[in-house]
Amino acid sequence: MGIVTVRRVSQVFFFAWFLWFCLVSSLGEHYWQLRGWPVNWFLQLDPLAALGSLLASGSLYAGMAWALLTIALTAVLGRFFCSWVCPFGAMHHFLGWLAGWRLGARQRVERNRPHAAQAIKYYLLLGLLAAAGGQVLHHLAKLPLGLGSVSGWLLLLAILAACAALGVRRLWPQPRQALLAGLGLLALMVGLSLWASPGEIIGATLQTGLLDPIPLAQRSINLLLLPALDAASGQLWVAARHYQGAWLIALVFMAALLLNFIVPRFYCRFICPLGALMGLLGHWALWRVGRREAKCRGCQLCEVSCEGACEPFHHLRASECVLCMNCLDTCRDSQMTYATRRSAAGEQPLPDLSRRGVVLSLVSGVAAVPALRLGGVLGPNWSPALVRPPGALAEAQFVERCLKCGQCMRVCPTNVLQPAGLELGLEALWTPTLNMRIGTSGCQLNCVACGQICPTAAIRPITLDEKRGLGAFAKAGPLRLGTAFVDRGRCLPWAMDRPCIVCQENCPVSPKAIITREVYGVLARARVKAQEGQTVRLTGADLPPGRLGTGDYFLQAAGGGPTNRQRISGNGADHVKLPPGEGWQPSPGQEVELVVRLQQPQVDASRCIGCGVCEHECPVSGLRAIRITAENESRSAKRSLLL
Repeated sequence: MGIVTVRRVSQVFFFAWFLWFCLVSSLGEHYWQLRGWPVNWFLQLDPLAALGSLLASGSLYAGMAWALLTIALTAVLGRFFCSWVCPFGAMHHFLGWLAGWRLGARQRVERNRPHAAQAIKYYLLLGLLAAAGGQVLHHLAKLPLGLGSVSGWLLLLAILAACAALGVRRLWPQPRQALLAGLGLLALMVGLSLWASPGEIIGATLQTGLLDPIPLAQRSINLLLLPALDAASGQLWVAARHYQGAWLIALVFMAALLLNFIVPRFYCRFICPLGALMGLLGHWALWRVGRREAKCRGCQLCEVSCEGACEPFHHLRASECVLCMNCLDTCRDSQMTYATRRSAAGEQPLPDLSRRGVVLSLVSGVAAVPALRLGGVLGPNWSPALVRPPGALAEAQFVERCLKCGQCMRVCPTNVLQPAGLELGLEALWTPTLNMRIGTSGCQLNCVACGQICPTAAIRPITLDEKRGLGAFAKAGPLRLGTAFVDRGRCLPWAMDRPCIVCQENCPVSPKAIITREVYGVLARARVKAQEGQTVRLTGADLPPGRLGTGDYFLQAAGGGPTNRQRISGNGADHVKLPPGEGWQPSPGQEVELVVRLQQPQVDASRCIGCGVCEHECPVSGLRAIRITAENESRSAKRSLLL
């Protein structure tokens, strides 16, 4: 079995595992539903997800340590992940082959020529990591005020050493200038720390999930492909799943795939930040692809199927080689090898980046965070519509950890968790938020699935006792996602004199967080024409047949009170029926009133947990008459109601 065949088997194997993990990430009783499978394993193997999370939050969630295995293997084998493990890479590989299998060798060689634009992915990587590295800069900016600590001095020395090391590379050929640049950066930090609090200037946000192929593929399959499959088969969920803003997820996903018909592995070559990180890590690989001898016949068959456009015939671009091994398979003279020695024809070990591009990427990444927050989205102008799932960290910490992978939305049994759209800001894009109108219910009282599956603890793993405020958490009370507010201009009992207590009936909290105020309103006045047993015929009233027998409508003497009132058990267009029994009875010629009993809902904010069941069940099907906003959520003391 050749090396290319082994690689193909590996791709199919890991792609199948990836699809299986996406499929089983759901609650249910079937054998294929969630039963302890390591459904986050691909995310945990992702070094970019781990590095971004570490930089942004200053900590690494336990499961993300699996990324160290990927880093270690890359340091030994090279950029193996892209062509042997990555499921998104397998999709691109197949579509790239499909687009070019009928082309001649010369055309395929031309399609696989390296392009200067392949450096874009490195600039994207630097920008995304710089945006995530705000916490590091935050601590560095505080160093001048607290250099007494050993860790502070060590961090400062590490920065200066990095600047010196950078000086021997192409990006900064003069070590002296590199050291001066490092000292200048330190001086700038001193000035910033004396002028203002670093936290007011520098922030961190984890946006690698926008383009990182593993979260991107996970999000696309979870929120696009599986719901579409279920819509056709009806076998995956009890009810059809819907996700708001799926068009944008589909646009990114389909564009990434269809661009393979223009350039093979377009996404991998030009955009993928994980591939860029792998390329940098692979620079130190012990094993590498290369030419056995400096001279060969020059047939260029090695470049016919080169997946990375790494130019193996000339000076091999080591950072672009994805170890597809096609060159080893196509070379008729066995000139291409995979060994511990470098290519005899020479190598270009590092990507061709400009100093200006590197600096611009880093500065843009750092500056993007305060620019995104200039509107005060984490301060006084926070969005009340952004209701996070139970156990979510405070918003600033949440955006430092969330990978936008869609795992929590996939596992949510009621489909209430939805990807946030652009209307909530770019920083919140595709992060989980609750939309009570979608799905089968609101956030269920006995469900903590989203926190258990989150790979980075952006949603903390909580217990049912903590969510419900029981046992050791009784003093703190239940977790609040927000608060329900009644829109009296749309509520049927308040605005239209129509009886309705749906929200109060469905409130799962005990005692109820929704209480009702009972009032009686006069709907119409009429005169008694005759009474035939329990049937009272009226004049001057046009009644909707069969609508008044619900138990909320009464007939009473004009200007009378409870003692002169009888419940209506049924009605026609010109008559009403009264229940048998003693009590007030109308007499012919008497003026009477048709009265409705209204139970007008009111929310007890001290009991409401913001689960959204009331909003989901509200019969006002457009803009609900009772809606959940993030006020009074447990995760932020600043958003509490002043009661």
